[in-house]
Amino acid sequence: MTAPPMNTPSSDAANPSLTALMRSSPRQTPVTVALIVANCAVFALMLPFGAGLWHAPNGVQLAWGANFGPATKDGEWWRLGSAMFLHFGIVHLAMNMWALWDAGRLVERLYGTWRFALIYAASGLVGNLVSLVVQGDRAVSGGASGAIFGVIGALLICLARERRSVDRFEFRWLFWGGSAFAAASLGLGFLVTGIDNAAHLGGLATGTLLGIALGRALTRERPIAPASRALAGAAFALATALFAFNIPAPRYRLGEEMQARSAIRRFLADEHRINDRWQSIVDAGRSGSASFEDLAGHIDADVSREYQDSFEQLSSIALSPEAPSAADLEFLRKYALLRGDAAHALADALRANDPDGIRRALEAMRQAQAVAKGASAPSIDAASAAAAPSGAPTSAPAR
Repeated sequence: MTAPPMNTPSSDAANPSLTALMRSSPRQTPVTVALIVANCAVFALMLPFGAGLWHAPNGVQLAWGANFGPATKDGEWWRLGSAMFLHFGIVHLAMNMWALWDAGRLVERLYGTWRFALIYAASGLVGNLVSLVVQGDRAVSGGASGAIFGVIGALLICLARERRSVDRFEFRWLFWGGSAFAAASLGLGFLVTGIDNAAHLGGLATGTLLGIALGRALTRERPIAPASRALAGAAFALATALFAFNIPAPRYRLGEEMQARSAIRRFLADEHRINDRWQSIVDAGRSGSASFEDLAGHIDADVSREYQDSFEQLSSIALSPEAPSAADLEFLRKYALLRGDAAHALADALRANDPDGIRRALEAMRQAQAVAKGASAPSIDAASAAAAPSGAPTSAPAR
């Protein structure tokens, strides 16, 4: 949506010129300018921390405050606001800032600085709230377009209300241009994956309702009825409350998931250390430099007890079965239990000088190792075993 052509019929004194308002200087629209600067500054700050120029990984977006069900619903509600300033690439940022510059200046002049700021902030917050309800826990999302759709909603409702107070050519150009932009953007969102239409619709509805509740009449002859303001404000409050009180419980909580990943990293690091100690015990047994009693003591202290401690630590973590690391955590619990029991049985067999028991215990340890090598869970022997298991959401609605 751009300003009407310069050959627009001039408006008379009773009809404010929308073209002139749309071409306001930056000093007259401080909130619009500040929002564009803030969005661009956040994008620039993220670049040295792993956010690519053309695409930012979900992990980086999540660390900087993107909206994501398991994180937001885990008590990090501030993400509803911070996500408004995060963009997934330079194209995403440029499109949103162009739309904000194009529509924001006009809406800020029509509504006033503080009303415009309230409409923008409320539209972004409610848009992200709607996205949280609709998207659930499937995607990491961010972007300013929920708030920008609110600005467009406020513009359209103002133009519809004041259509008799403005130049007819300007009205047709801006109203139908803005409507076409909103419709095309929403239509594209239904056809293309990766666009968060829930946030768009939530922002659009919020901007429309607040546009009625906070609107300013362009002429004294056509004031806004107080009943209309009250009804729109009540509808906005009711709709927001309905979404806020119907947020579905998260499939898992990000705090617990991160705790599980940390525990898995520790276990895999400990596994290398335990294997080194086990190899030293095996070498001592083969060389005959240690008695069976000594070997049993070392196995209990350096192997069996270590696995028992690891099993207890992994078992202490409460993690939803739907969490990305749930399968890895359960596998490592079983692995630690098998290895610990086999090591303890080996120590007992050595103390009893029981050859059959020693063979059975060694076979149990080899079976546990074979299961680990063939499992799809984190490979115990792989060089990359110390890395945390993946599991970040792969879809990232760009708004």
